[in-house]
Amino acid sequence: MITSMPGLGIILGAEFLAATGGDMAVFGTADRLAGFGGVAPVPRDSGKISGNLRRPQRYNRRLQRVFPTSALFSIRHCAESRRFYERKRAEGKRHTQAVLALARRRVNVLWALLRDGRCYEFSPPNALAA
Repeated sequence: MITSMPGLGIILGAEFLAATGGDMAVFGTADRLAGFGGVAPVPRDSGKISGNLRRPQRYNRRLQRVFPTSALFSIRHCAESRRFYERKRAEGKRHTQAVLALARRRVNVLWALLRDGRCYEFSPPNALAA
């Protein structure tokens, strides 16, 4: 199931499973998985100051390698990912920021696929069919 997602092949899929233990119930939400993988910002607020979002200092190094690497591969091989990346670049984001934004989006997609037990489809599922 994981191998059908563009940019997430056999090796990166195996690294993902090894890093997470294969049990998604441990994380609870896609946000927690993204935080564990180091691709989601965490608040570093203090006192009256709020809104300071920084990259987390504690995250799983293996997942931090898997998510951006799969995003880079998907930019090359998937037209949808390439359009998302180019849109972020057009918004003024640097290359690294655009790749991390794509990696974060792919975490949400991967989470939904694993939660629903579905394979990746290039078009979104039809809401009326359900």
